[in-house]
Amino acid sequence: MGRAIVITSGKGGVGKTTTTCNLGAAIAQLGKSVVLIDADIGLRNLDVVMGLENRIVYHVVDVVRGKCSAQKALIKDRRLENLWLLPASQTDDKDAVTPDDMRTLIAELKAIYEYVLIDCPAGIEQGFKNAIAGADEACRGRHAGSLVDSRCRSRVGLLAAQNIPTRLIVNRISQHLVKKGDMLSQADVIEILALELLGAVPLDEHVVAVDQQRHAGGARRQVDGRARVHQHREAARRPGERSRARDR
Repeated sequence: MGRAIVITSGKGGVGKTTTTCNLGAAIAQLGKSVVLIDADIGLRNLDVVMGLENRIVYHVVDVVRGKCSAQKALIKDRRLENLWLLPASQTDDKDAVTPDDMRTLIAELKAIYEYVLIDCPAGIEQGFKNAIAGADEACRGRHAGSLVDSRCRSRVGLLAAQNIPTRLIVNRISQHLVKKGDMLSQADVIEILALELLGAVPLDEHVVAVDQQRHAGGARRQVDGRARVHQHREAARRPGERSRARDR
């Protein structure tokens, strides 16, 4: 039986989709079979990040409505043989799927694949409830440069209420900004959220440049440089397995 891990955060723009994509790719490169589910129904972005937006025929709402099987809706990654995407619908709203639908779907996928990573939408409404419904564990993404608000704490509390073990990924840390007092430190975020640290991703100008290119010309977002190294270390420390990472 596989493991289902939801990648979540209290707000948008903190790197949930990028983390889902690159963590999934890193786990797949370790030889594991991985399915990524875009649970952000009505928005849909994971397919764009993976460069698969032109290959979508069916989506998650089609699967739960019985229009096709999950296997038929899965899109194979162009580069990795054991990585697949189940895209979200762009024309339906989040009420098109229920938590029970997601539990059934994720249980079906866990019976076949070793890892199911769920890209959770922002907020704590219906989309969040759907995304966490079938999850065994959660990775809580947090941008080191943003403040921790009440929604952030609410989401941590909701995960705890569902008995979903949660670990923290601190994203885009700049030691220069931390020293200037313009950014929370890694230790600050850990203390505020009271979560175990899974990994930390430093601010990498290569990623910023690629992101700007993507918005300008549709280029695929990829983790590069130091950020890629840290995503691979997080994959080696992935929840549910003993760490095989070695700090260099």
